[in-house]
Amino acid sequence: MIETENLTRKFGGLTAVENLTLRVEEGEVFGFLGPNAAGKTTTVRMLCCLISKTSGEARIGDYHVDREADCLAIRKMVGFLPENVGLYENLSAYRNLDFYGKLYEVPDEKRRENIERLLKLLGIWDRRNDNVGDFSKGTKQKIAIARALIHEPKVLFLDEPTANLDPEASKTVRDFVLELKKEKHTIFLNTHNLDEAEKLCDRIGILKTRLIAVGAPTELERSLYNRKTIVHLQAVTAQVTEAVKQFNAVKSVREVDNKLVLDMDHPERDNPELVRTIVAAGGDIQYVTELKSTLEDVYLKLIREAKTQ
Repeated sequence: MIETENLTRKFGGLTAVENLTLRVEEGEVFGFLGPNAAGKTTTVRMLCCLISKTSGEARIGDYHVDREADCLAIRKMVGFLPENVGLYENLSAYRNLDFYGKLYEVPDEKRRENIERLLKLLGIWDRRNDNVGDFSKGTKQKIAIARALIHEPKVLFLDEPTANLDPEASKTVRDFVLELKKEKHTIFLNTHNLDEAEKLCDRIGILKTRLIAVGAPTELERSLYNRKTIVHLQAVTAQVTEAVKQFNAVKSVREVDNKLVLDMDHPERDNPELVRTIVAAGGDIQYVTELKSTLEDVYLKLIREAKTQ
C-alpha cells in the first residue's frame, strides 16, 4: 500500500530524510519511531503530498507522490492527523467535521452518518454543538482524529495521536486505533510513546534521518538480545548449578541471589526438560519466568549506535 525507494528530502544543506526504502502492507499498523528532528513528520508530509521530495520514489497504492494528477488522488484516499490539529475554534465540533466532509465531497447522508458514528465512538457526541474553542486539548485531538476519518480513507497517517491527552483519553484513542485495525485500515503511526507502539503496531521502523531498523517489535527485541530464562529456587546449590551447566540447551549460566539466569534459544521447547534436570539435582523450584527486553531497550540501543556511526 505504501512504498518508498531511496526517498530523500533536503532543506538547503540539511538532509531531513535520507534514502528511505520502506514498504507498508495493506491493513498493517506501522509505527514510525525516532527522536525529535529524525525526519518522521517530513516523511509523512511527503507521502501525503504536502511537500515535495528531493529525490527517490514514493507511492501509495498505484499513485506516485511526484505526479500532479496522482497527488489529488492520494489526498482523497488518505487521512492525516497533524501534530497541530488546526481546527476552526469558532465552529462547533459537528460543523468542523461537516465542513471537512464537504471538502472531501462526502454525500450528505453519508457525511451525517460518519459524523455521528465517529463522535459517538470518541465519546463526544453529546457536545457536538459546542464550539471547539471551548474544548480541552485532548478533546480537540479527538475531533481532529474524527476529521481525518470523515471521508473513510484507505490509509490513515497519525502524527502523535495521543499527544496532550490524559491517560483516560489516550486509552480511548488507542482503543479506537485497535478498532480501525480490526477493520483492516492501513495506519501509519508516528509516535514517541514506545508502549503505545508496542501495543498497536504490527511492525515498527526506527528512523534517525536514515532508517536504522524495521520489523515486528518482538523480532527486533530478539535480534538484539538473547532470550533469558530465570529459574527462582529455594536455594542455589553447587549440584544444581553443575547440572544446569551440563544441560545442552543452556548457553550460559549466571547466579543472582537464589536465581539462575540462563541464556537459551528455545525456552518453550527446552524448559520442561530443564525443570526435570534441576529437580533431579535436588533443586526446589519456586517458579520459572522469562526476562524480556522491551521495545524501549531496543530503541535506545539502536539510537545510541546510530549516534556513534
